[in-house]
Amino acid sequence: MEGRMEENYKGPERRKYPRIPATFVLNYRIKEIPDDYDLTQSKNVSQGGILITTNQYFEKGVHLEITIRFPFLPGKVQLIGEVVSCKEKVKGLIYDTRIKFVNLDPSISEKIGEYLQRFSKK
Repeated sequence: MEGRMEENYKGPERRKYPRIPATFVLNYRIKEIPDDYDLTQSKNVSQGGILITTNQYFEKGVHLEITIRFPFLPGKVQLIGEVVSCKEKVKGLIYDTRIKFVNLDPSISEKIGEYLQRFSKK
């Protein structure tokens, strides 16, 4: 029920940063569990967070270590994200997991912002 209310929300925008559709390949793992990475892709991104598809449910507040290659930055970027919500899309198989970036390097945040501005003007 809660998820359905979110999808039909008609009030003012509550997000701090605008999001754009963006498909980036990334690895993620629960921060406290070393060497247990999963591979996935993003669905959208903002300066403050990312929406990814996962094969498991994550509780709100779980910290994930994410390794991602953005097309506008050289090399791979490692960052920490905190799960904001996780919604089942295909029963027991696929989840949309919303993540907010935690302590994101300001230079990376700035580059993401520049990318979003360029993309949104197209």
